[in-house]
Amino acid sequence: MRRLLTLDEHDYTGEMPVFRRVNVRAVIAQAGRLAMERSRAGEYKFPGGSVDPGESEQEALCREVREELGLLVVPATVRPLGEILERREDLFKKGTVYACYSRFYACQVEERTVQTALTRSEVEQGLALCWARPEEVLEANAAFLHKPWIARDSAFLRLWLEERGGAL
Repeated sequence: MRRLLTLDEHDYTGEMPVFRRVNVRAVIAQAGRLAMERSRAGEYKFPGGSVDPGESEQEALCREVREELGLLVVPATVRPLGEILERREDLFKKGTVYACYSRFYACQVEERTVQTALTRSEVEQGLALCWARPEEVLEANAAFLHKPWIARDSAFLRLWLEERGGAL
């Protein structure tokens, strides 16, 4: 997949073990709005998560969107947009390098929805489906750029919009 950006904090050494993770992120655009996860605090993120062992990236994308947003991805519409690599010392396991490959995919969803299956953490954050204009997302996320996942998603959104001439 095409590398769009590397976000490297350079806060680690070459002797540290590396934990690699592949995440998939869905870019679902309809009528000038994006399907995003919005927290109770007001931050937005693209739906998605890690690829489970034995699962394809497309299968993971469909599962994550269904679990987090209750939307059903049409598999035939999934197409790669690009990847962002994040490298930093792991926030949860000090002394380890976290190398996360976030792969963004455009896709369409069915009209019908299903019940979400949120994790405890997602419920605690108050994450829910929100259809938002890109400028709303970027404006709201400006207050949360200290969170690496918000900085990543905001950087992707800016790059993606730039490639598209600002239009969805």
